Amino acid sequence: MQAHHDADRSLRARALLDDGTGGMLAGLGPCIRWVRPTLEVDYPVDRDLHLRGRGLTLVPSYFCQGTPVALADPDLPPVLVYPLRHQDPDDGHTGAPGPPARLCALIGATRAAILRASATGATTGELARLAGVSAASATRHTTVLRNSGLLLSRRHGPSVLHTLTPAGTTLLNADGGR
Repeated sequence: MQAHHDADRSLRARALLDDGTGGMLAGLGPCIRWVRPTLEVDYPVDRDLHLRGRGLTLVPSYFCQGTPVALADPDLPPVLVYPLRHQDPDDGHTGAPGPPARLCALIGATRAAILRASATGATTGELARLAGVSAASATRHTTVLRNSGLLLSRRHGPSVLHTLTPAGTTLLNADGGR
Protein backbone atom coordinates (compact mmCIF):
# COMPACT_ATOMS: atom_id res chain seq x y z
CA MET A 1 0.00 0.00 0.00
CA GLN A 2 2.80 2.40 0.88
CA ALA A 3 4.48 1.83 -2.47
CA HIS A 4 1.26 2.75 -4.29
CA HIS A 5 0.92 5.93 -2.20
CA ASP A 6 4.56 6.86 -2.83
CA ALA A 7 4.21 6.23 -6.57
CA ASP A 8 1.05 8.36 -6.69
CA ARG A 9 2.76 11.18 -4.80
CA SER A 10 5.70 11.13 -7.23
CA LEU A 11 3.33 11.07 -10.18
CA ARG A 12 1.26 14.01 -8.85
CA ALA A 13 4.40 16.02 -8.04
CA ARG A 14 5.84 15.38 -11.50
CA ALA A 15 2.53 16.35 -13.16
CA LEU A 16 2.34 19.53 -11.06
CA LEU A 17 5.90 20.53 -11.96
CA ASP A 18 5.55 19.65 -15.64
CA ASP A 19 1.99 20.79 -16.38
CA GLY A 20 0.84 22.94 -13.45
CA THR A 21 -2.27 22.51 -11.35
CA GLY A 22 -4.45 21.71 -14.36
CA GLY A 23 -2.12 18.91 -15.46
CA MET A 24 -2.06 17.44 -11.98
CA LEU A 25 -5.85 17.54 -11.68
CA ALA A 26 -6.33 16.12 -15.20
CA GLY A 27 -4.42 12.98 -14.26
CA LEU A 28 -6.43 11.99 -11.18
CA GLY A 29 -8.29 9.19 -12.91
CA PRO A 30 -10.88 8.19 -15.44
CA CYS A 31 -13.81 9.32 -13.30
CA ILE A 32 -12.27 12.73 -12.52
CA ARG A 33 -11.95 15.34 -15.28
CA TRP A 34 -10.41 18.80 -15.20
CA VAL A 35 -12.49 21.10 -17.41
CA ARG A 36 -11.09 24.50 -16.52
CA PRO A 37 -12.17 25.98 -14.14
CA THR A 38 -14.21 23.00 -12.90
CA LEU A 39 -13.14 19.63 -11.52
CA GLU A 40 -15.86 17.20 -12.64
CA VAL A 41 -16.20 14.00 -10.64
CA ASP A 42 -18.46 11.04 -11.43
CA TYR A 43 -20.50 10.79 -8.27
CA PRO A 44 -23.68 8.87 -7.46
CA VAL A 45 -25.38 12.07 -6.27
CA ASP A 46 -25.74 15.13 -8.53
CA ARG A 47 -24.40 18.09 -6.57
CA ASP A 48 -22.08 21.04 -6.89
CA LEU A 49 -19.43 21.89 -4.36
CA HIS A 50 -18.26 25.49 -4.55
CA LEU A 51 -14.88 26.04 -2.93
CA ARG A 52 -15.20 29.82 -2.50
CA GLY A 53 -11.45 30.17 -2.01
CA ARG A 54 -11.21 27.39 0.58
CA GLY A 55 -8.95 25.12 -1.50
CA LEU A 56 -9.34 21.38 -1.94
CA THR A 57 -7.46 18.67 -0.11
CA LEU A 58 -6.74 15.63 -2.31
CA VAL A 59 -6.40 12.32 -0.46
CA PRO A 60 -5.31 9.20 -2.33
CA SER A 61 -6.92 6.02 -1.01
CA TYR A 62 -5.76 2.47 -1.57
CA PHE A 63 -9.20 1.18 -0.53
CA CYS A 64 -11.37 3.63 -2.46
CA GLN A 65 -12.55 1.66 -5.50
CA GLY A 66 -14.22 3.22 -8.51
CA THR A 67 -15.94 6.40 -7.42
CA PRO A 68 -14.12 9.15 -5.52
CA VAL A 69 -15.66 10.42 -2.30
CA ALA A 70 -16.15 14.12 -1.55
CA LEU A 71 -16.22 15.07 2.09
CA ALA A 72 -17.94 18.42 2.30
CA ASP A 73 -18.78 20.13 5.55
CA PRO A 74 -19.32 23.89 5.21
CA ASP A 75 -17.31 24.41 8.41
CA LEU A 76 -14.30 22.37 7.21
CA PRO A 77 -12.02 22.52 4.16
CA PRO A 78 -13.36 20.36 1.30
CA VAL A 79 -11.70 16.98 0.78
CA LEU A 80 -11.71 14.69 -2.26
CA VAL A 81 -10.71 11.08 -1.62
CA TYR A 82 -9.73 9.47 -4.92
CA PRO A 83 -8.80 5.87 -5.75
CA LEU A 84 -5.18 4.92 -6.27
CA ARG A 85 -4.36 2.97 -9.41
CA HIS A 86 -3.59 -0.63 -8.56
CA GLN A 87 -2.27 -1.75 -11.95
CA ASP A 88 1.12 -1.03 -13.44
CA PRO A 89 1.43 -0.22 -17.13
CA ASP A 90 2.53 -3.07 -19.37
CA ASP A 91 5.62 -1.29 -20.66
CA GLY A 92 8.29 -0.61 -19.04
CA HIS A 93 17.96 12.36 -12.91
CA THR A 94 18.60 12.43 -9.42
CA GLY A 95 22.37 12.71 -9.72
CA ALA A 96 22.45 10.28 -6.80
CA PRO A 97 25.79 8.73 -5.90
CA GLY A 98 26.67 5.35 -7.35
CA PRO A 99 25.12 2.23 -5.87
CA PRO A 100 26.84 0.30 -3.08
CA ALA A 101 29.38 -2.33 -4.13
CA ARG A 102 27.49 -5.19 -2.43
CA LEU A 103 24.29 -4.22 -4.21
CA CYS A 104 26.16 -4.17 -7.55
CA ALA A 105 27.47 -7.66 -6.84
CA LEU A 106 23.95 -8.89 -6.09
CA ILE A 107 21.91 -7.39 -8.94
CA GLY A 108 24.54 -5.94 -11.30
CA ALA A 109 25.89 -2.42 -11.67
CA THR A 110 23.28 -1.23 -14.19
CA ARG A 111 20.27 -2.47 -12.21
CA ALA A 112 21.78 -1.09 -9.01
CA ALA A 113 22.25 2.31 -10.68
CA ILE A 114 18.66 2.24 -11.95
CA LEU A 115 17.37 1.25 -8.51
CA ARG A 116 19.34 4.10 -6.87
CA ALA A 117 18.13 6.65 -9.44
CA SER A 118 14.52 5.56 -8.87
CA ALA A 119 14.69 6.56 -5.20
CA THR A 120 13.10 9.95 -5.89
CA GLY A 121 11.20 8.92 -9.00
CA ALA A 122 12.62 9.00 -12.52
CA THR A 123 11.40 8.36 -16.05
CA THR A 124 12.79 5.59 -18.23
CA GLY A 125 14.73 8.17 -20.26
CA GLU A 126 16.24 9.69 -17.13
CA LEU A 127 17.21 6.24 -15.85
CA ALA A 128 18.81 5.37 -19.20
CA ARG A 129 20.84 8.59 -19.14
CA LEU A 130 21.99 8.10 -15.54
CA ALA A 131 22.89 4.44 -16.05
CA GLY A 132 24.59 5.12 -19.40
CA VAL A 133 22.44 2.65 -21.34
CA SER A 134 19.90 2.85 -24.15
CA ALA A 135 16.22 3.44 -23.40
CA ALA A 136 15.46 -0.13 -24.54
CA SER A 137 18.04 -1.50 -22.10
CA ALA A 138 16.68 0.67 -19.27
CA THR A 139 13.18 -0.64 -20.05
CA ARG A 140 14.41 -4.25 -19.80
CA HIS A 141 16.11 -3.51 -16.46
CA THR A 142 13.08 -1.70 -15.02
CA THR A 143 10.88 -4.62 -16.11
CA VAL A 144 13.08 -7.07 -14.18
CA LEU A 145 13.13 -4.79 -11.12
CA ARG A 146 9.34 -4.24 -11.30
CA ASN A 147 8.66 -7.97 -11.71
CA SER A 148 10.89 -8.58 -8.69
CA GLY A 149 8.77 -6.22 -6.59
CA LEU A 150 11.46 -3.54 -6.27
CA LEU A 151 9.92 -0.83 -8.50
CA LEU A 152 6.50 0.56 -9.27
CA SER A 153 5.97 2.12 -12.69
CA ARG A 154 3.22 4.57 -13.58
CA ARG A 155 2.44 6.13 -16.94
CA HIS A 156 2.79 9.93 -16.99
CA GLY A 157 1.81 11.21 -20.40
CA PRO A 158 4.29 9.80 -22.91
CA SER A 159 6.70 8.74 -20.14
CA VAL A 160 6.74 6.08 -17.45
CA LEU A 161 7.72 7.23 -13.95
CA HIS A 162 9.52 4.63 -11.81
CA THR A 163 9.60 4.74 -7.99
CA LEU A 164 10.85 2.34 -5.33
CA THR A 165 8.63 -0.07 -3.46
CA PRO A 166 9.36 -0.61 0.26
CA ALA A 167 11.29 -3.77 -0.74
CA GLY A 168 13.34 -1.71 -3.21
CA THR A 169 14.09 0.86 -0.54
CA THR A 170 15.10 -1.87 1.91
CA LEU A 171 17.42 -3.47 -0.63
CA LEU A 172 18.96 -0.13 -1.50
CA ASN A 173 19.55 0.70 2.15
CA ALA A 174 20.80 -2.79 3.10
CA ASP A 175 24.42 -1.80 2.46
CA GLY A 176 24.53 0.64 5.36
CA GLY A 177 22.61 3.35 3.54
CA ARG A 178 25.56 4.26 1.30
